[in-house]
Amino acid sequence: MTIPPIHRAGLPFIAGGLGVAAAGRRHRWVRNAGLSAAGACALFFRHPPRVPPTRPGLVVAPADGRVTLIEQVVPPAELNLSDQPMTRISVFLSIFDAHVQRAPVAGEVISVKYQPGHFGSAERDEASAENERNSVWIRTPEGVDVVAVQIAGLIARRIVCTAKVGDKLGLGDTYGLIRFGSRLDTYLPADAAVRVEIGQRAIGGETVLAELTR
Repeated sequence: MTIPPIHRAGLPFIAGGLGVAAAGRRHRWVRNAGLSAAGACALFFRHPPRVPPTRPGLVVAPADGRVTLIEQVVPPAELNLSDQPMTRISVFLSIFDAHVQRAPVAGEVISVKYQPGHFGSAERDEASAENERNSVWIRTPEGVDVVAVQIAGLIARRIVCTAKVGDKLGLGDTYGLIRFGSRLDTYLPADAAVRVEIGQRAIGGETVLAELTR
């Protein structure tokens, strides 16, 4: 059995569980609790390798999870984009999904905006506007703007984003993580051809969400 790589944000949690197990090595229940916690954290923070598609003009899922919404909406106000509706595709991550986030398109990071908010259920429609979130606006080499928004949920209390303005991201590159359950919204041009359906399982960095028209 091969063990997938672990995202570095999970190393302190895994070490903490192992530390508890070591400290309680003379007490079976303490040792087992520590080892169980370390194992659960290793599962949550797994960072499996992915192979993005090579066909140009594709938008891939920014995370593992279930597609829960596909709709036309105005993009987040904090990004100062135009008020023209864009297609929004939402992917909900359960605590059992790999929680690393991947770039939905290749391009340059134009803006990164953190917005404080609530920690309501990430499955609600209102979560896009009310919950704590972090938006990464990427512009493709063809000049197309795509936005990926990390949204905290009931359990998720920490959004990690390593992308910075000016960074060049490749398709499917890892740029962040949300701890313990969350949602990813991807905003793309309204004329993009959507290639997923509500209820479909998405694989971050591999599943094609849509095709851009230019």
